[in-house]
Amino acid sequence: MRLLVLCVMAFAVTGCASITRGVNGDVTIQYQPPDAVVSTSLNHQCQATPCTIRVPRKDTFQVTATREGYVTQVVDVKTRVSGGGAAGFAGNVLLGGVIGMGVDAATGATLEHHPNPIVILLQPENAQTTVVPVQPITQPQPVVNQSTPVS
Repeated sequence: MRLLVLCVMAFAVTGCASITRGVNGDVTIQYQPPDAVVSTSLNHQCQATPCTIRVPRKDTFQVTATREGYVTQVVDVKTRVSGGGAAGFAGNVLLGGVIGMGVDAATGATLEHHPNPIVILLQPENAQTTVVPVQPITQPQPVVNQSTPVS
């Protein structure tokens, strides 16, 4: 009977990060100009800036911003282990055990998206880049003391 109670408790508390953080996360996208068309490889679209999309924590994706007369920009959004996710995952050692760790790993609950927020500044196609000339680095000359000895 005790074993059955322990098994039920283990399943009830599995996936600490899954429980505390959830398996989806919010990603904020800011862009200029505000009338650019912004979409993701996960089929999200922004209607105004900033926009926030909810995506599974384990998914990597791309954000594409376009506007006529501007250079299209694509941002790769990756995942990495977050501080809160790592703490929840570590909590499985105390409560959730191997099952909880497996749930957290499978759902991506320990992850966060990076970069977040995503900031996109589209550049006009006809923008000219300004080249700033680089001054050569010169070594400072040693200071020579040219005082005459006092007699």
